[in-house]
Amino acid sequence: MMRVTAVATGKVQGVGYRHFVEVCARRFGLHGSVQNMPDGSVRIIAEGSPASLEEFALLVWAHGEPGIRVDGLQALQGEATGEFKGFWVKW
Repeated sequence: MMRVTAVATGKVQGVGYRHFVEVCARRFGLHGSVQNMPDGSVRIIAEGSPASLEEFALLVWAHGEPGIRVDGLQALQGEATGEFKGFWVKW
């Protein structure tokens, strides 16, 4: 199991991006969270198999999703901690 911590920038707040990320994560059975940050970015923490995380990373660019524009996605990989049960949107 691996963990990816990513920060998405662009038009990612107020456009349904967190919900989109949550749906993608659940599709791949990932555990973690997605949260708006004060600087206008969105932080994503996801844990799962390397193959699932790789496909998830491609989807969270949200190509073709109306209203969402991801300009950048900075990600760090590491070992999964197992601290998450399921995937949720943090408020």
